[in-house]
Amino acid sequence: MSATQASPEQASPGTWETGLTGDTGTPDIVVAAWREMAACHAAACAALERELGERHGLGVSDFEVLERLAESDGRKFRAQDLAEAVHLSQSALSRLVDRLARHGLVERCGCDVDRRGIYVVLTEAGEQRHAEAVPTHRGVLARHLPASMLGGQ
Repeated sequence: MSATQASPEQASPGTWETGLTGDTGTPDIVVAAWREMAACHAAACAALERELGERHGLGVSDFEVLERLAESDGRKFRAQDLAEAVHLSQSALSRLVDRLARHGLVERCGCDVDRRGIYVVLTEAGEQRHAEAVPTHRGVLARHLPASMLGGQ
């Protein structure tokens, strides 16, 4: 945020709270930024769905689960923590994990400490599919995210 821009806490009432500046009825900077971010997200997600699907047989959520598992210690994640990390409900994650498991990309295993807990574990096939999809994922993001989000101005 530049020195000339007011943060929401510094903005006068009626600008950021209502989404309007003065009496003009035009969106303020907060609403404009939100709309730009939402449009960028929608375009990037659509491109990711298309390219990951066509090239690797993965959806965005599939890739995100494989990515989180690949980044984690021991290539595993407790199911409830994974659901939170990828912004899915536990039931949605369960269906996604079922699908990935049918394709041999992940496995479920019990938790040693808590018998009610379930871990989702990345298989070798899942690790390979993830590694093959990473360049596609990063390329789509590089094409669709604004330079300002990537550290450029």
